[in-house]
Amino acid sequence: MVEETTSDAVGLLGGVVGLLVTVVIYLFFCYCCKLICEKAGHQPGILIWIPIVNLIPLLTVAKLPVWMIILLLIPFVNIVVGAIMWFKICEARGKPGWLFLLLFIPIVNIAFLPYLAFSE
Repeated sequence: MVEETTSDAVGLLGGVVGLLVTVVIYLFFCYCCKLICEKAGHQPGILIWIPIVNLIPLLTVAKLPVWMIILLLIPFVNIVVGAIMWFKICEARGKPGWLFLLLFIPIVNIAFLPYLAFSE
């Protein structure tokens, strides 16, 4: 009986820690997107903090129509549209467009968003 209570408590703690880590990563992602929008000359407002809706300011920076958010929700199509979006965002930030290819390289892709957000 005591072992079950202990394992339940450990499982609950693991779930809380996992949720906390996920929220921190999401907030960092949103903050990076906010900086990218601001450095590209657009004010993202509150939209940048709302899941899925945060794509609207990014599409605006990329100078793509907002209706393309629908295409970003379709499997496989989203890869092509996302690549186009990040290509244009790189150019809007004054970086070479080919940098979006870093998104397809494991581990390197983790540094892509912070690089766009924090570089000059």
